[in-house]
Amino acid sequence: MKIKCLIIDDEPLAINVIKNYLDQIEDFEVISTFSNAIDSLNFLKTNTVDVIFLDINMPVLDGISFIKSLENPPLVIITSAYEEFAIETYELDVLDYLVKPIEFPRFMKALNKVNRRLENNKVPYESTNDRPYLFVKIDKKKMKKIFLDEILIIESLKDYLKINTTTGKFIIHSTLSDFTNLLPARDFIRIHRSYTIAIDKIDAVEGNSIEIEGLRYVIGRSYIEEVKQKILNSSI
Repeated sequence: MKIKCLIIDDEPLAINVIKNYLDQIEDFEVISTFSNAIDSLNFLKTNTVDVIFLDINMPVLDGISFIKSLENPPLVIITSAYEEFAIETYELDVLDYLVKPIEFPRFMKALNKVNRRLENNKVPYESTNDRPYLFVKIDKKKMKKIFLDEILIIESLKDYLKINTTTGKFIIHSTLSDFTNLLPARDFIRIHRSYTIAIDKIDAVEGNSIEIEGLRYVIGRSYIEEVKQKILNSSI
């Protein structure tokens, strides 16, 4: 099946450039284009897409506000003439940030990220004898069972993750957001754009950092209120 794409940009020329690029790639299909984010919201109510190519500076509803309005956003690739929004959109877990004018080789690099993300087939966690586990792919062929109660901290390494457990460390191909979404929210919490931790493995909390196994990890500013509230609710 082809990867369904949506283009949202208030510049017709920019839409044409992206559409022409995608038309050259057999696995990708542009199912619709919009010159404003408001109309695209109505479209997404009844249609599903795999990836959105999204401009930021648009009338009425800008790209960043548009992403925040989506409950379960698909993959998002920003296409903007301005570099200064890159950090803010990174916090929203966009897949890539392309600065106009977009050269075809750089565009292809973004499409490769889409393919890698969609091909990352992860097995949802299961439970045996009340001990949940999941399987992760640690190389091209080997699937490793990891018990959730052994996980200490998951660290983002760009397109990869390092899973630190009580029995070892494992590198897998995934994003922190995708992997965190597989975990039960009552037991795990994201504390930083680079870290998700097991709540019951926290040894201490001090200021804006937590301690696990003698190592300190900084809590990101955008996560600190949620983290402290969740830890407070689990305390006596």
